[in-house]
Parts: sequence; structure tokens; C-alpha cells
Amino acid sequence: MQKKIDVTGCVLYTERMILRPFEEKDLEDLYEYASVPGVGECAGWHHHENIETSRMILQMFMEGKHTFALVDRADGHVMGSLGLDTTSHFAREEDRETFGCEIGYVLGKAHWGKGLMTEAVKEAIRFCLQELHMDWIICAHFVENDRSRRVIEKCGFTYVRDVRYETQMGEYKTTRLYVTRK
Repeated sequence: MQKKIDVTGCVLYTERMILRPFEEKDLEDLYEYASVPGVGECAGWHHHENIETSRMILQMFMEGKHTFALVDRADGHVMGSLGLDTTSHFAREEDRETFGCEIGYVLGKAHWGKGLMTEAVKEAIRFCLQELHMDWIICAHFVENDRSRRVIEKCGFTYVRDVRYETQMGEYKTTRLYVTRK
């Protein structure tokens, strides 16, 4: 069962991050990490070539109300995003009748390899299962994205199957789908 997810007013804390809804003041930080070649492409979208693209995405994040900004607790800068999205992919057919979401994420290249995304995803899982009372969460990665695969495995997801996915760049890629349940 697909329910609208709204993170308005939700603030989550990890040891090194604050997960909170995006705000207008995040534009420069969003552009800083999203404009680096290779960052967006790992998630299926082109890196931002100008700040207007980041402004449009920021507006989409704020209006959609289901994407967290990942804020570095040490310096207050946004270093990535984590979305809780409705999905058309289900781990099993009966999941259509229960409550769940898909977690999607991106992290600025300067922060890769430090365990930050694993920390954020674990907190998002806790939030979804314990506070939103979801029954399941899915997560996926392109087969060539080993960094994302490692995050998913460290967070306890179980592999389900491969699916074909059309990226925002118009490419069809093989994606590995995983699930975790309460």
C-alpha cells in the first residue's frame, strides 16, 4: 500500500549527521556536491551543470516533502540527500498491500569511504520501521556501483532480484533490488 511520506518537521540525528528536510539556504551546498562529475551519474542523473538545475531540484525536494538533507554536524553543510520514495518495484506481490518505501541516496564525493551513508541509511531504516511503522523498505543499486552495494549490505538488506531501470539520463541499466522488513 503506497502512502504519502511527509518528512516535514522531522529531524533525525546520527553521530556525525543531522537528517532534516531541505531548506532554501541549502542551495549552494546542494550545487557543490551535485555538480561534481560522477556523483549524480552513480544514481542515474546527470551532475548539475549550473546552479539553476540545483535550484530546480531543491524546489522539488522541498515540495515533495520526502527527502532529507544530510547535514554534517561538524560544520553544518549539506553533504548529500536521502529520499523515502513510493515505488513501483516490490520484493513480493503481497507487499503491494502493506506499507513500505524505497530509500534512495546520494553523497558528495568528498565524503565517500567514511561510512557516512551507512550511518544515514541505518537511521532512516530505524525511522521508517519504528516511527512510521512501515512493513518493508527496498533499496537498489546499479550493478557496477560497489560503494552503494556495500552500504546496502552493511545495513542488513537482503537481495531480491535484478530489475531493468530507465535512468533520468535515458539509459537502461540493470539494478539490484534488496529488501529489509520489520
